[in-house]
Amino acid sequence: METDDPRTPRAWQSTEQRRPADGQAARDDLGELFGRVARGDQRAFEQVYDRLSGPVYGLVLRIVRDPAQSEEVAQEVLVELWRKASHYRPERGSAFSWAMTLAHRRAVDRVRSAQAGKNREVRVTLSQREYDEVAERVHARLEQQQVRHCLGDLTELQRESITLAYYGGYTYREVSALLNVNLATVKTRMRDGLIRLRDCLGADR
Repeated sequence: METDDPRTPRAWQSTEQRRPADGQAARDDLGELFGRVARGDQRAFEQVYDRLSGPVYGLVLRIVRDPAQSEEVAQEVLVELWRKASHYRPERGSAFSWAMTLAHRRAVDRVRSAQAGKNREVRVTLSQREYDEVAERVHARLEQQQVRHCLGDLTELQRESITLAYYGGYTYREVSALLNVNLATVKTRMRDGLIRLRDCLGADR
């Protein structure tokens, strides 16, 4: 007769939804139960599940902290106990300790995996930030080169007037005095120079 695989959802029913087959199963030693599970005994696995699901979840929760992830890890541990029941060796310790060791290992692996994911996100964020900073510096440098190139196409008076006004912070009147040029001429030359500069930068972009 076909039996249910303990790895299916039916195997994760609560204790209240299952009835022990008989009183003998409750008296079986956990190590003996693992021996029966190794031979494919589903009822034995149900007894293992009833005994270990609570302790396994409690241990995992203390390590993982997150309840939802702890439930996932606890189920993974119980599936692993079903699959690896034949690996249990009584001479190496109690069956309970062996099961808790598997649970601890799974929980630690989950924490390490989550931390590794966070570390990758941090590295990606830092790399993106560094890339943005470099890109900004390159862009600024290119703009400076474009401005110098376009300033080179202006007349000497236009170039000097714009440099003093926009890079030196001088007023029109101060530029006029520094260059010893009529104020109206300075304003006109600067206006014409700015138009040429704008057109040059616009063409370069």
